[in-house]
Amino acid sequence: MGYLAWIVVGAVAGFLASTIMGSREGLVMMVVLGIVGGLLGGFLATTVFGIGTVDGINTESVLIATIGAVAVLLVASGARSTRSSMR
Repeated sequence: MGYLAWIVVGAVAGFLASTIMGSREGLVMMVVLGIVGGLLGGFLATTVFGIGTVDGINTESVLIATIGAVAVLLVASGARSTRSSMR
């Protein structure tokens, strides 16, 4: 998948994940979150579960990337709360 497609899928997935989780991330963070979520979701979907791919701008790719981005948001929020409780 080309870089432009990763950015588009990442932006959409990051926006959807931020909306689902009620997070207020900036535009750049949404794109980064979506791209990382796409990588994580794509890896888990294809390697672990043997379903789907993140290989273009389509509904399946956006859905997998969004699920991955939500997982990344959950881990990040858990890390933030653990870090703040250690102070």
